[in-house]
Amino acid sequence: MKRQLLKSSSFGRTAKRIIKKNPDLLNSIQTTLELLSEDAFHPSLKTHKLKGNLENSWACSVTYSVRIVFEFVDYLDNEAILLEAVGTHDEVY
Repeated sequence: MKRQLLKSSSFGRTAKRIIKKNPDLLNSIQTTLELLSEDAFHPSLKTHKLKGNLENSWACSVTYSVRIVFEFVDYLDNEAILLEAVGTHDEVY
């Protein structure tokens, strides 16, 4: 089941900043988002549930050091993925 990706405004701003600093990450982020939409629990994403202040959120890996934080939400009577943050481990957690 392919899920629609919804980008928060902070995700969009942060993604632009990261790609501007590291243009080589663009392909990795795009590939990760496509895979996330197709199968949020694909083994290569290393998707895991978060705790604490982010207890309703999940995270997946873009690269060894870059993560995407997201939440499963209902959107137009379907399950969608709200992209909340992208960045290094320390930036997003």
